[in-house]
Amino acid sequence: MVAAAAAVVVLAGAGTWTAAASGGPPPVHRTDQVMAVDGGRLDTSFFTPAGTGRHPAVLLAHGFGGSKDDMRGQAEDLARDGYAVLTWSARGFGRSTGKIGLNDPKGEVADVSRLIDWLAKRPQVQLDKPGDPRVGVAGGSYGGAISLLAAGYDHRVDAIAPAITYWNLADALFPNGVFKKLWAGVFFNTAGGCARFTPELCRMYDRVAESGTPDQAARTLLEERSPSAVAARIKVPTLLVQGQTDSLFTLAQADAAQKAIRASGAPVDVDWIAGGHDGGDMETARVQARVQAWFDRYLKGDKNAATGPAFRITRTGGVNSNDGTAQLRGASADSYPGLHDHQRAVALTGGPQKVANPAGASPPGVSALPGLGGSGGLSQLSALGVGVSLDFPGQYARFDSARLTRDLQITGTPTATVHITSTSDDAVLFGKVYDVGPDGTQQVLPSQLVAPFRVTGAKAGKDVTLTLPAIDHQVQKGHRLRLVLASTDLGYASPATPATYTVSLKGALSVPTAPAVTTAAAPLPAWVWWLPAAGAALALALVLTGRRRTTAPAPDPELSQVPLVIRDLSKRYAKSTDRYAVRELSFRVECGQVLGLLGPNGAGKTTTLRMLMGLITPDDGEIRVFGHAVRPGAPVLSRVGAFVEGAGFLPHLSGRENLELYWRATGRPPEDAHLDEALEIAGLGDALARAVRTYSQGMRQRLAIAQAMLGLPDLLILDEPTNGLDPPQIREMREVMIRYAAAGRTVIVSSHLLAEVEQSCTHLVVMDRGRLVQAGPVREIVGSGDTLLVGTATPVQDPVVEKVDALAGVASAVRTDDGLLVRLEPGGTAEQLVVELVRLDVPVASVGPHRRLEDAFLTLIGGSA
Repeated sequence: MVAAAAAVVVLAGAGTWTAAASGGPPPVHRTDQVMAVDGGRLDTSFFTPAGTGRHPAVLLAHGFGGSKDDMRGQAEDLARDGYAVLTWSARGFGRSTGKIGLNDPKGEVADVSRLIDWLAKRPQVQLDKPGDPRVGVAGGSYGGAISLLAAGYDHRVDAIAPAITYWNLADALFPNGVFKKLWAGVFFNTAGGCARFTPELCRMYDRVAESGTPDQAARTLLEERSPSAVAARIKVPTLLVQGQTDSLFTLAQADAAQKAIRASGAPVDVDWIAGGHDGGDMETARVQARVQAWFDRYLKGDKNAATGPAFRITRTGGVNSNDGTAQLRGASADSYPGLHDHQRAVALTGGPQKVANPAGASPPGVSALPGLGGSGGLSQLSALGVGVSLDFPGQYARFDSARLTRDLQITGTPTATVHITSTSDDAVLFGKVYDVGPDGTQQVLPSQLVAPFRVTGAKAGKDVTLTLPAIDHQVQKGHRLRLVLASTDLGYASPATPATYTVSLKGALSVPTAPAVTTAAAPLPAWVWWLPAAGAALALALVLTGRRRTTAPAPDPELSQVPLVIRDLSKRYAKSTDRYAVRELSFRVECGQVLGLLGPNGAGKTTTLRMLMGLITPDDGEIRVFGHAVRPGAPVLSRVGAFVEGAGFLPHLSGRENLELYWRATGRPPEDAHLDEALEIAGLGDALARAVRTYSQGMRQRLAIAQAMLGLPDLLILDEPTNGLDPPQIREMREVMIRYAAAGRTVIVSSHLLAEVEQSCTHLVVMDRGRLVQAGPVREIVGSGDTLLVGTATPVQDPVVEKVDALAGVASAVRTDDGLLVRLEPGGTAEQLVVELVRLDVPVASVGPHRRLEDAFLTLIGGSA
């Protein structure tokens, strides 16, 4: 008893309490403390709502490699909702000490019980009885497992919400007896090395990593640290959130947890999110809202809390053309269907095939890239159901279905039975199901998942039933399913001894369809009902008050042939009187020019374009297009075509149908569209007859440009038209702009690709911090005589650059890879500059005018880009 009491002594006597600023969200108090536990110290933070009274408590656990700081935002949100929230850094992470035990019942799990003891003594925490606080536990990955384990080891836990976590760690790292070497390496090496772990874990990892084969002792060690070890004792309401793009902890882990906890009689809801450890959209805001509702129901006792359906899954519904992200939609069912609901047999073809396991299991095939899922590009690919996958010829067998005659929604775990014979007694193979396009070459590996399996006694031949990765994926009509069995995979350990496997089919591929999982129709938003009435009331008010629209300035006949004139244009930021997005901007554009609008992020380019199109109103100054002042809805805007911040298309319609539909929506005569001329300039060719959903990013961009060209506007505005394009597509886009301006029309393009601007534009306007820096022909700006490129024998250090920048006659100096880029003030000369550089001991090797737009741009904006 004395030892237990000492374990929760507060070492940092007085915590620091803070509150949110008045006028914002409800205040939250926070105190930081260090608590002593057996074998180390825990760094904690305690968040409580303002005021007095007792509240249900929530323990928030962080993921592997993180700390309590990762949970601060969610903790503050829960505290504002009336919870007392405790976060902590687990052993070996953040500022906590001790060895990492991978949620050892005697280590990390015991720590949670001590934290619950501490909560029971807080005056802010609601008690069910003395020493027993009303408490829930939530967390993701490593923290998700501790919430399950806490419920199994401590009866005081009342509700849990684990996310993207494991049920059986041995099954997760040693699936079907195969070592998941890359993910295991991520665990043991990114945490700071094996020495950061308890000795038995370190020895286990070294042993398995060296042999490449998990032994029973390793399985036993990990199973003891798994929630599955206390399955029968987890009897609290559980919200299981699991990731679909997750090769570390697959959907099968959550499935096993659901079955076990449900068998104990506890309420269990399951939510499959779009993201996971391999990337994708983690749906953070939605998941945290659902977790909060879960605790409202089971900790606060709010029977009206909307905890969501028993089963929910996030599906991707195409690509948002504005930002290239996946469009997500939810599907649900009144009960959890499991992974084998409503099986459908899909016949496969292919005779017996030989598969080589190469010496050293190299080169390995590729499915997922463990540890890299959080990077932007891979996350995006994972969310869209595509990514990197590679199978080497001779190292895999494949079996294809016929083309599907209707769409097939797979939800769960496909299975297949094969016969395997090997020249070695021990065989390792990797099963995966591809979605193959109509032409047979394009194939997608859903969620980048593969199922490994080890076959012992394979020399004599053996029938093996493959349990393939659990997925949610729609295979479209006309596509095929392809079962692939590969001998190697980058993420796993394969036998190093060369061998040959013979694989043959023993039946059809069985796929689960879960027909009860449906997408509910979204209810009509409230504004559908009140907006018409409000509009009618506003119209009546305008009539009664005799309100008139501001009279637009008269056209200027002298500018009737000038595409664009901007004079003293200014736009302040919202709710600001002295901060400007654009300030006193003036420039002029003539017919036949391709004008590049340049500037670093925040320069005011997009704001200028939006004012030019009448989407927002300037605070000062004016914009005239062919002599007419621009106002929202001004008739002269019919002479302007624009592609700004992306365009939206209906994916099931062809490119031509999308353009025709858009033009009809303008209400203008069909003959005014000049559709064929715009399409010829855009150069889309036969792709116009195909559905837009089959388009590449480059084709979508060109279709959007063609839409902006409809009606052949005299002034065409393009904002970042080459985003997402590869070099050949960028060149085609450049030719599109040049062809369009060649007919006497005018193009304004905003872009960050300076090399492309230099090749395609005739004139430039350079902006920085909302102001005009320089305007004129490209050749004058690039070849400006007041800018010199000084080559140096050795790199120039920052203090020297600052001294050069301060020299008399020097307007600015910027360091480059080869030396210095110096812009001279009027009257400054190259001779004077060289004398000063020699005086400063700069090792001058050459001096000459610079010739690159990139250098000129950096000089003009002073390196602020």
